[in-house]
Amino acid sequence: MGLIGAAVGAAGSIFGGISASKAMKRMKKNVEAQRKANQDWYDRRYNEDATQRADAQRILTQTEESIKNRNRQAAGAQAVMGGTDESTAAAKAANNQALADATSQIAVNADARKDQIEQTYRAKDDEYGKAQAIGQAVQGVASAASSMPF
Repeated sequence: MGLIGAAVGAAGSIFGGISASKAMKRMKKNVEAQRKANQDWYDRRYNEDATQRADAQRILTQTEESIKNRNRQAAGAQAVMGGTDESTAAAKAANNQALADATSQIAVNADARKDQIEQTYRAKDDEYGKAQAIGQAVQGVASAASSMPF
């Protein structure tokens, strides 16, 4: 019975080694696919035009509306009270400042967003690296176990 038990144990360890090897290949392929998807996500999100995002467009639209309202008010005041060139210049300066502030806010938001995207990308990439390292360690243990005599 000792010889039969040893043969069954050897066959089991060979089968176990083959199964572990297949599982490791599947896991490695899955981790590589996740890493590629993470890289694709990063490339797409990090490089998108911040001025075309919905939040930036909303800021620009609100700024344009504010400028139109100020222009209407300035024109009305000038028609009723006889405005001066200085008041017209002041209205234009305020409009230019509002547009500069909106553009600046979009740039600040874009920089913060890029930082967050980079942090998310790095965290996910670290997770995939750890998963791959654990898988390699498990494969090493399985390989060592399959080569042990029974």
